[in-house]
Amino acid sequence: MRHLMSPLDFTTSELDKLFDLASEIEKNPKKFSNTCNGKILATCFYEPSTRTRLSFESAMYHLGGNVLGFSDAASSSASKGESVSDTIRMISCYADICAIRHPKEGAPVVASNKSSIPVINAGDGGHQHPTQTLTDLLTIRSMKGRLENFTIGLCGDLKFGRTVHSLINALIRYPGIQFIFISPEELKIPDYIREDVLDKNKISYKEFVRLEDCMEDLDLLYMTRVQRERFFNEEEYIRLKDFYILDKNKMALAKEDMLVLHPLPRVNEISVEVDDDPRAVYFKQVQYGVYVRMALILTLLELI
Repeated sequence: MRHLMSPLDFTTSELDKLFDLASEIEKNPKKFSNTCNGKILATCFYEPSTRTRLSFESAMYHLGGNVLGFSDAASSSASKGESVSDTIRMISCYADICAIRHPKEGAPVVASNKSSIPVINAGDGGHQHPTQTLTDLLTIRSMKGRLENFTIGLCGDLKFGRTVHSLINALIRYPGIQFIFISPEELKIPDYIREDVLDKNKISYKEFVRLEDCMEDLDLLYMTRVQRERFFNEEEYIRLKDFYILDKNKMALAKEDMLVLHPLPRVNEISVEVDDDPRAVYFKQVQYGVYVRMALILTLLELI
């Protein structure tokens, strides 16, 4: 039995197979429409989610399976004080595979250690978000045709953004990746990412405060929102929430084939006027998220 706690749980060759399967699903979805007949996915979301939870549910339904679960901690026995360990032991009696999101870093790992079914980390605090990373990698590979030799700009909340942290960890395994980090001083990449991931692996990166100063150098721009739920100080959040707004004027500085990605939800960081730009692929990302989660479910259940 295998779990997914981090994007690094799969080797790059295993990821290639996963993405090949996702691409096959994209081309011929009917072929896979009954592969999970009789299987049940449990979605245990202790933290609010729209895209991730619904994407998992959509993936399982498209595979012919069923879904049960809860969408916030208040509607589960966690509100009565039940531990994650006890919850997953109980869920293991009801379902064949589980996706768990939790505000505490490491909670999905605790669950996986006590589970008798495969567990997928659907986001734990500011730590990891591996299935979003798989979505990002599949989007890049599908739209760019490769996962190496490009310059990617990561913009916005780089301190608390688990999607950013997961993506950095995943991309350093591919050759020729150049990182450009764009953030205010207060939201810079954490020291543990800088020291233990980037510096330790001798990965090249540059840092900017102004997006305009590096747009022309980017092959990919990964925008993120400033996350209110990660701030302890409301005034600090209000001061920083609109620090970056990607609009047509900034897009005019970029390469004609640069792609804009975003894990969503967005607030104000990407103007709606950018949505019609062919380089804006964040809604295509959402669709790729369904395909890659379908491929992941099939892989972890050993149905392929």
